[in-house]
Amino acid sequence: MSPHAPSETTVPDPVLTAERAHLARAADCLTEMRAAASAVTDAGVDAWASERLGAARAERLRALAADPHVPPFFGRTDSPVETFHIGRRHVRDAAGDPVVIDWRAPMSRPFYQASAAEPQGLERRRRFGFDGGELTGYEDELLGAGDEHESHFLREEIERPRSGPMRDIVATIQPEQDDIVRAPLAESICVQGAPGTGKTAVGLHRAAYLLYTHGGQLSRTGVLVVGPNRAFLRYIEQVLPTLGEVDVEQTTVAGLTARVPVRAVDPPPVAVLKGDARMAEVLRRALWGEIAKPVDDVQVTLTGRRYRAPVERLKRYVDDLRRRGRTDDDQQLLHYAAGRERLAMLVAEDARRQKEAAGGSPTDAETRKAARTPEVRAFCDTVWPARDAAGLVHALLTDPALLRRAARGLLDDDEQAALRWDPAPRSVRTAPWSESDAVLVDEAAGLLERTEGYGHVVLDEAQDLSPMQCRAVARRLAAGSLTVLGDLAQATSPWAPTDWRETLAGLGRPGTVVRPLTRGYRVPGEVLEYANRLLPVIAPDLPPATAVRSEPGSLTVRPVSSLAGPLADVVAGLAAVPGSIGVVCADPAVGDVVALLAAAGLPAVALTDDGDAAARMAVVPATLAKGLEFDAVVVVDPAAIVAAEPRGLHRLYVVLTRAVSTLVVLHRGDLPAPLIDDREDDGAAVGLA
Repeated sequence: MSPHAPSETTVPDPVLTAERAHLARAADCLTEMRAAASAVTDAGVDAWASERLGAARAERLRALAADPHVPPFFGRTDSPVETFHIGRRHVRDAAGDPVVIDWRAPMSRPFYQASAAEPQGLERRRRFGFDGGELTGYEDELLGAGDEHESHFLREEIERPRSGPMRDIVATIQPEQDDIVRAPLAESICVQGAPGTGKTAVGLHRAAYLLYTHGGQLSRTGVLVVGPNRAFLRYIEQVLPTLGEVDVEQTTVAGLTARVPVRAVDPPPVAVLKGDARMAEVLRRALWGEIAKPVDDVQVTLTGRRYRAPVERLKRYVDDLRRRGRTDDDQQLLHYAAGRERLAMLVAEDARRQKEAAGGSPTDAETRKAARTPEVRAFCDTVWPARDAAGLVHALLTDPALLRRAARGLLDDDEQAALRWDPAPRSVRTAPWSESDAVLVDEAAGLLERTEGYGHVVLDEAQDLSPMQCRAVARRLAAGSLTVLGDLAQATSPWAPTDWRETLAGLGRPGTVVRPLTRGYRVPGEVLEYANRLLPVIAPDLPPATAVRSEPGSLTVRPVSSLAGPLADVVAGLAAVPGSIGVVCADPAVGDVVALLAAAGLPAVALTDDGDAAARMAVVPATLAKGLEFDAVVVVDPAAIVAAEPRGLHRLYVVLTRAVSTLVVLHRGDLPAPLIDDREDDGAAVGLA
């Protein structure tokens, strides 16, 4: 059925009138819900209760915050029994009856899953069109009568210009995406998502769904979103708040492991070595290898008397604790710092047993006090010395003898030499820490003490994580579950895997099912087909992405002798229509490209890791393009992007798939070989302008 919209020449549509009335009622009810939340008063029971009430009230008000451009509902389902309007959050009237059903509620699922073949009890699915918050039209699918068609409003929403940060996709979630979003909390999932398939949005919406469905549990354990860089986090930061979820932590791996100040960059071979999983065992050996065998008895003072703990029993205590400190799967049962505290208590309890054998009855408090006496502490300092994470890594990278002992049979002489700092820094404070070093320090911290875990972690662009970075994320999982998002074809790091099994094993979830998403909703077919020319070279085992829509004229490949004039002309033409523009180039060329556009009076902003990814016109370093989308993308000198790094073709694949509506490729000299189509005559490239 075609969309219904108002017309000046027709009588008012009674359905549209009724739906507008329901929209106004929903908005009024939402206002009343906010007023009721604001009016909650403090009963004055105690300070703690007052603080919790205030926090709960503030959270409730944030969740109910209204965006005038986001309507209360976007769809409706009709069954023979009941009708539901579906929206971003639940809205009820003063009597408590539902006016809008949250998209995550079980009764909302048929809106996303029903089809003419399987109507799931629906007679009708209705979608609405909006303009600036005003309801402008509707369209119906009479599923019970076998009527199912491509939705005009659905396509219009998917193709809407992308100016500003990333938006939610609650109105456009597709069945295969919905299956992932609503997967059980206990299930870890890996999404192999081709460009434009919405994998990032799916991961964020899964987090929102889990918080809705398991709010009590996850409010205690928390949800963590890990992205590739800070620019990407700024791009996605409003998605969850728009869905009413305001307490989700979002960070990068660098943010997770920021235990030391990073001020240096490792050469790629050294970064690869430090990211190798073997480093976990090297660190474990370096730490636990410092534990010494007791060589003498210890005198323990307990309730004013001294008791001798014999050396043979002390040796047994130390050996038992060391065995508890590691298992065959390399997961800590007893952390190093806890083992040190436990050793002190074992020595004190030895004295307690002696006193009890003599007829005494020391209390637990007296025993704990004995564990803190100078004699016991001195014994522990000698046998089980206290360590800190940064100090351990500093010692490992500056002490050749320590490194040699810890790396025996794991790293050869050349690898050990590559790891050592030369010259050796004098202290932890002045050490030239790199991001790879910070991950090692985080690993050491995880050996020393338990790392706080989350109930669920969403990990985006996971294909680029080193094995040691995977371990850093795995430590935050505890008993929680994981949503892994990525695309092996977009893997650009030097340690990028060829199979998800490597990454999933490093994350501690080797049995995780990989779910592919191959239907591209955002990227036009012409653009995807062009980028897919790279797949036989960069990821021959992956199926090519397919697009649900075709946009003739969306791709232009243009050879130029100079960038100055053509680049400004292209960007000026794109700026004449609504939407965001990303001019992507090799990192060293960013300054020159910004200067060229500025000289033409075009206010382009150079995107940095700390910058705003939502700028209307941005010059984007190729290394920051991953995960971002722009309505129009201009790729400058693809050959230079390829030449800038070892996995340059993978980087180019990322860059070519950032466009939602228009891609223009400007190239000086030859294109990279996979992009040259033998069917095309020289100088007659696709869409040549």
